[in-house]
Amino acid sequence: MSNYLAAIWKCHFFWLSLVRMDLRARYRRSVLGIGWSLLQPIAMTAILCTVFPKLFGLGLHDYAPMLLIGICFWNYLTTVTLQGCQCLFQGEQYIRQCPAPMAIYPLRTVLAGTVHFYMALCVVMVLVWGLNGFGNFGALWCLVPTLLLLFTLCWSLAVLAGFTTAYFPDTQHLAEVGLQILMYGTPIIYPPEVLRNRGLGWIVDYNPLASIVQLLRDPILRGEIPSATTYGIACATVFFVASAATMVLVRLQQKIIFQL
Repeated sequence: MSNYLAAIWKCHFFWLSLVRMDLRARYRRSVLGIGWSLLQPIAMTAILCTVFPKLFGLGLHDYAPMLLIGICFWNYLTTVTLQGCQCLFQGEQYIRQCPAPMAIYPLRTVLAGTVHFYMALCVVMVLVWGLNGFGNFGALWCLVPTLLLLFTLCWSLAVLAGFTTAYFPDTQHLAEVGLQILMYGTPIIYPPEVLRNRGLGWIVDYNPLASIVQLLRDPILRGEIPSATTYGIACATVFFVASAATMVLVRLQQKIIFQL
């Protein structure tokens, strides 16, 4: 694994140039440029905040930051997964010409999504500080391992999505449906307590993505360090997905060219 990661780093000028090219092509001749990536989560938060705070019995200053964190997290996860379905086809011309590690093409997708996610996270911090003050400074350091876990998860999902789509072209369509269903089982637009108070806490407890959302919300919203249990579930989830992605790379990266 260390040798493989070293080989990826040796190509860093290549995949960084691909990321820059993707960002420039996406926002070329756009008035707002990369600012468009922030418009969707902000607009969705504003729309949902007109109804759901009263429905859940929460104040706007509590619900809006919680919702925005959930939307930013889910946009990051879904965008990377769905765009990851096409990452190998998108890099086909490079794959046929350059014997680089296959993981750099999902990495290209993840890095572009990470830029948008970090920008959205900055908006979240400004909103939290504006509504609730600066009481979360002492816990923000624990976002570092959380963001590393989230990046590893998204990279692994992009690898799995890219290779699976190469063998089963309908993967992206199935992923769109599956992610839509999964969103409603993850505390994105509602706090976990809403389900627990209605006897449906098992939906959140058995959803490993809920723990990753909690790793973001606890330090940002409450200024608290997440519990060891939350970290344990999140690490186990990321380890499982990363192990699956590693196995796929080991077994299929030499054969994938015949599927493109």
